Amino acid sequence: MISPRLQDALNKQINAELSSSYLYLAMAAWFEAEDLKGMAHWMRVQAKEENGHAERIFDFINDCNGRVSLTAIEAPKAEWKSPWEAFEEAYGHEQKISAMINELMNLAGAEKSGATHDFLEWFVREQVEEESQVQLIVSKLKLVGDNGVGVYLVDQELAKRE
Repeated sequence: MISPRLQDALNKQINAELSSSYLYLAMAAWFEAEDLKGMAHWMRVQAKEENGHAERIFDFINDCNGRVSLTAIEAPKAEWKSPWEAFEEAYGHEQKISAMINELMNLAGAEKSGATHDFLEWFVREQVEEESQVQLIVSKLKLVGDNGVGVYLVDQELAKRE
């Protein structure tokens, strides 16, 4: 059983994870329109991963005899000035999600919910990995700037994501 406060916070995290998925799908659509198929592929994979995170929390709430409550997802923006700008936004977004996970960890501790705390440890590790991956892409895109060959090479690299 989880407390009402913890249940509400976990439901908000589900919404945040689904919002992340929606944002990354919007970015994939923009990359597709810009003929950057590798970056679009990377974002589609990321969107699926975020959806999986939401489902993981969904299942945890149900396993704890809680109640899942899905709320509206705000529409993401649809245009970016450059691949660098899109990935910079993705990086900032991942930092925001990490902060939310950390707050959930703090709440789980305050509510003395060891099961929730243990469950969230996976998300803490996952966010370290996600921030690191996106930050590396941002660094590469910053390095190549507007150089078309450089952007092309980064695009080709991102197409290989499994």
